Order: sequence, then structure tokens, then C-alpha cells
Amino acid sequence: MKKRDLLLIGVTLLAIGLALFVPAMPQPREYHDFADKRLAYGIENFFDVVSNTAFLLAGLVSLLSVLRPRSAFASAAERLPYLVFSLGVLMTAAGSCYYHLKPNNETLFWDRLPMTIAFMSLISAQIVDRINVRAGLLALGPALLIGVGTAVYWIYTERQGRGNVVPYAVLQAYAVIVLLQLAAFHPSRYSHGNAIYVVFTGYLLAKVFEHYDRQILEITGVISGHTLKHVAAGLAGIPVAWMLWRRQLLAPADGR
Repeated sequence: MKKRDLLLIGVTLLAIGLALFVPAMPQPREYHDFADKRLAYGIENFFDVVSNTAFLLAGLVSLLSVLRPRSAFASAAERLPYLVFSLGVLMTAAGSCYYHLKPNNETLFWDRLPMTIAFMSLISAQIVDRINVRAGLLALGPALLIGVGTAVYWIYTERQGRGNVVPYAVLQAYAVIVLLQLAAFHPSRYSHGNAIYVVFTGYLLAKVFEHYDRQILEITGVISGHTLKHVAAGLAGIPVAWMLWRRQLLAPADGR
């Protein structure tokens, strides 16, 4: 077994261990206290709501790229993970809008649920592109179940008064690390595979903006960090659409 495979297995085992054994942590109430609460056009938290247009745009462009007949897919089945990813991004636009109209744990669930769909389907798509077609397609269903399961588990525990957001948080970090490992150690069968690094950069920027939500609003007086988070995270899906639009098959598939 190659070192890169052992590394992936090690990260997976570590993630499982953290999810199972790190002490339960409820969702902090202050998480819902965003800096920008301005009302505009009858919409509360206006800018945090409408900035989700970035997810809508990315989802639509990605969906167009997936459904475009000329987009390079060695087989029709390889479109499936990217199709689910596009739908996940579109659902994130709707879920995040819903959450920011009235931020609380119950509405946050509908924000997080589609994000797990987008993350896990993108991992499946990269396995298809970089390692093995059959393995990637077979991984899609279980990966989605695990992702959705962490969100469902979190809201269930919150409703029981013993909230535990740890498995969801671990899954999000795990998804990012795995995507980077796949990109770094497994060349894509298609051109423009390095676009995944731009996705990571957008995600990283989104996290920075989220952390400095209030400070950014205080500095700019116009826009908050959380609003910028939506723009950065949403537009991080555009490189996936660009990659699908431009790429060409470079090598035959493994696992056909």
C-alpha cells in the first residue's frame, strides 16, 4: 500500500476518533448573533440574506456545465457526483437564505444539511476523476448518508437538550483535508484538475471572513465579514463549473 493511501486512511481514522470521542459540544448561542442586522426592503438581516445569491449563481453555472453535452465525461455516470454537487450548492442558497431570515438552531439545520451534500458529493467526484470510477460512484451514497447524518444527529441532540456539533465540525474539516490530499497526491484524468485548489482558497477566505464578521463591519461601515463569507464560499463553486467547461480527458479511467 502506498504512503499516500496510508495517509488517507490515517486521516479517516483520526476523523472517526474525534467524532466519537471528543466531548460533546452544543452549538454556541452567540453563533447566531451576526454583526449586520440591518433591515432593507422589508427583509431583516438583508445583506446576509441576499449575499446568498453567490451560491445561487455558482449552483446554476455548475449545473449548466454538468448538463452541457460537450462537457468532458468519459461516461454518463461520471456526471452524477457533479450533478449532486450542483444541486447541493443550489439548496445551500435556499437553506442559507432561510436561516438568515431568522437565525436559530432549527433554521441553521436547513443551512447545514445541503452543505454536507455539496462537500461529500465533491469528494465522490474527485475520487471518480483521480482514483477509480467505480469506487467513486459507489462512495457517493454512503458519503451523502454520513454527511446528512452528522447534520441530523446535531439537530436531534440539540432538541434533546444535549447538543453535539462535534461530528458535523469534524466532517467539514475532514472533507477539506481529503479534497486537498486527493488533489495533491492523485493527478486527475482530466485537464484543469488544479481548479480544486481555488475552491480550497475560497473556502479558507470564507472562514477568515466569518471569524472577523464584526471587525470587518466596523472597519468598512458597509459590509460585514459574514456577508463576505457568503460571497467567497458561494463563488468557490465557480472554479468547479469552469473546470467542467474547459477540461479534456487526459488518461483512460481506472475501474471501468
